[in-house]
This record gives sequence, structure tokens and C-alpha cells, in this order.
Amino acid sequence: MISPQPVTDLMWAHWKTKTMLSAVELGVFTALAKEPLPAAALCERVGLHPRPAADFLDALVALGLLRRTGDVYANTDEADEYLDAAKPASYLGDSFLTQCAGLADDLVGVLRTGEASGAARDGRDFYAGTYADADSVRAFQRDMTALSIGSARAIAERFPWERYRTLVDVGCAEGALPGWLLRRHPHLTAVGFDLPPAREGFEKYTGRLGVADRVEFWPGDFFSDPLPWGDVIVLGHVLHNWGEPEKLQLLEKAYAALPPGGAVLVYETLIDDDRRSNAVGLILSLIMHAEVPGGFDYTGAQCQEWMRRTGFRDTYVEHLDGPESMVVGIK
Repeated sequence: MISPQPVTDLMWAHWKTKTMLSAVELGVFTALAKEPLPAAALCERVGLHPRPAADFLDALVALGLLRRTGDVYANTDEADEYLDAAKPASYLGDSFLTQCAGLADDLVGVLRTGEASGAARDGRDFYAGTYADADSVRAFQRDMTALSIGSARAIAERFPWERYRTLVDVGCAEGALPGWLLRRHPHLTAVGFDLPPAREGFEKYTGRLGVADRVEFWPGDFFSDPLPWGDVIVLGHVLHNWGEPEKLQLLEKAYAALPPGGAVLVYETLIDDDRRSNAVGLILSLIMHAEVPGGFDYTGAQCQEWMRRTGFRDTYVEHLDGPESMVVGIK
């Protein structure tokens, strides 16, 4: 499999820079140069809202700019030397902010207020706006393919599809996941489930992949409508758009739509369980804080717990491609 990671890494580089610049603008490194601080004290010192704080500070840990011991944060040696405004001989922060003027503005606002930067009041508002016209729908679908294609191709190889015959992709966008799975496994058939405006892009994309005769688009709303039945139900980059009650509701609906022995497969840019290494997972959670009120990313251990709470008996986590992993639960 050819991974898209070398290409997508360049996109995430933008967000890594944005995260560092936000910390510079908020004065995080200058505050910690005086003394290590517990998270609550650091939030108060620099005006950081507690809701996105853990994801933000742990993203800085994963980027190698902060150290965390328990709940106490400290600068790394490099951050202490070059990002402390009180060290004018070596401080680089002003130069970074000048060269990248405006890049961190929206994220800094979210970190200070804890409120999403858009007009959406919740995930439903976000999707109503996103699906409001054909151009917006297509742009969103292409974004989801860019985010999902590496995982889709890895899932085609690493999940035991020989045990199953049907799958349902919930929130299918333009169908990257069922498209690549059906190309790899001729015995499979699939349903793509999404809001009605996604149909055109889904049918065009799966047609280009040559699987249109084995895939069907079902229009619906996964909160107000039952999920289609299938041997495997996939939730890819879906759960992170919602708060915990909605995450549990979707897993409950997946459980109800599966036969005994069926599987739910969740794939995301999972945060590592120690919250120290997958900077992209933590940054994507910050993006959720910024775009979708209530949304957040999570660890594999958290997802396994939610699956067990909704009835799934066996669960496991497996890395896919780049920063992405899947969590599988068996009914």
C-alpha cells in the first residue's frame, strides 16, 4: 500500500506551527520559564480556557515544546531558550509571529474563550451549514477523502473481511472507505449512509473506482433515523464531532443494527493513551473545539470504554496509517 502520509504530513505542519504560535501569543513559554505550573494555575496565568486546555497543552508536549509530570507542565530546554520573551538575546517568538501574522488568530480566540469560532451552535448546525449548497458539500467530501484514504486502504488489509459480507459506512462522504474496500474484496457489498446532499458525490466517486454495482447510497440522519443493517458498521471521523452523550448514542445505534458476531469499526486520528506522542490527534481535537461545539477527539482506551458501555463484548485497538488507528468492537 502506498501511504499518503508524506503528503498529509505537510498539511499537518501548518497546524503544528499554528499551535506553537498560539502558545507564543498566549505567553505559555514565558510563564513556564519562571516556574513549572499545574494545568489550572497555568490556565489562570495565561488566560487559557479549561475546556480546550488539556488538548492544547498536551499537543505542546507531543510537539516537544513542553514536558508534563503528572498535572504539572514545564518548558523543554529548547522552548525555555528560544520561546521565553524574557530572554531577548535568544527569543525567536516575535520573529515567528511577524512572519506568520494572523495564522493563529482564530485558534487563540478558541483557547481564550473555550467557544467554537464559527456560527454553529452544535454539530447539527455545523453540518446544516456544510451541506447547504453543492460546492460546500463537494469541498467537504474531498476533505474527508484526504483525511480518510490512508486509513481506508489500511483497513482493507488489516481487518478480517473474509468473515463478513456486508458493511455500512456511516457518514460516508464521497465513499472513500467502501470504495477502496470493495475494490480489494470482491465478495463485499456496502451501503453508504449520509445526509441526502452527499449522494451525487458518493455515486460519482464510487463509480470512478468501479464498484457502483456493489454499493448503494442510503440518505438519512444518523440521530433521527435508524442505521442500515450490516455485518460491519463503520464510523470514520464521525464520533469526534460530538460530545460524549452523542458518541454513546451513535454506538448504541450501531449495536442495534448489527447481528450477533457483527462488528463496529471506529477509525480516527486517535490520541495516544498517554497523551504524549500523537500531536496530530491532539491538534485535530483542537480543530474540533474550534469548529464544532461539544466535539473532541479521544484515546483508544476511551473508545473501548464507550463500546463496552454500549454492549460490545470484545474490543481492540490497531494502528492503521500515519497518525490514524481503528477501534473494533464485536457484538
